[in-house]
Amino acid sequence: MLSPSAVVVALTLASSAFAGIFVTSPTQTISFTGGQPANITWQEDNTTPLLADFGLSKVSIYAGNSAQQTSLQLISASTDVSNPLFLSFTPDASIGPNAAQYFIRFESLSLKDATDPTIPALAFSHVFTMSGMTGVFNAEVQSQIDGQSTAPIGGTAAAAANTAANTAANTAANTAANTTPAPAGSSKTASTTGSASKTGKAAAASGSSAAVPTFAASSSKMWLGIATTVFGAVMGAALL
Repeated sequence: MLSPSAVVVALTLASSAFAGIFVTSPTQTISFTGGQPANITWQEDNTTPLLADFGLSKVSIYAGNSAQQTSLQLISASTDVSNPLFLSFTPDASIGPNAAQYFIRFESLSLKDATDPTIPALAFSHVFTMSGMTGVFNAEVQSQIDGQSTAPIGGTAAAAANTAANTAANTAANTAANTTPAPAGSSKTASTTGSASKTGKAAAASGSSAAVPTFAASSSKMWLGIATTVFGAVMGAALL
């Protein structure tokens, strides 16, 4: 078993890394119990890479966010995901507390990501609940979990960026529409009546490997850019 702080992984965005393995257990509604036998099951999702291409894979329990993740328990160092379509193991109760913050990660031992050959092809379960646990998350793991507010599990970084960009555009349009035209000949512009809306956390998708952690490089820069876009759009509309 790997200790909670043994492996911390930060990977770049890989759009094709999540295809191939559709995890049917665990899911958002199927949980595991520490110290009790459990089965991980999956199926072909008929998208590339196929299970046969994914091949031998390392399977582990992880926690974290879409940008940084920590391996908590190695389940199998080498499993052929194409046959059979299940893996039996016993979750180690000491790897963390009772929480809905765990997910299974598959890492191909041979196949590389189609968009970045420096990283392996990856697939994930949905975030799921572990009960009967006796451990705690260390400060590093808890910090990664807390980071889901800006790098959400269950929603891609790209989707979050698109949501924020759309919000910025809608805010600018609504602000401009609600601006009272200044009287003819006046150099002043009346104050706007609309207010900028806040972008909420990306909604988590239902349980499948299509709704899993996404890896994003320099996520802090991305969100700073989004915030700057929103602020600029609002201020620009206000000065019209």
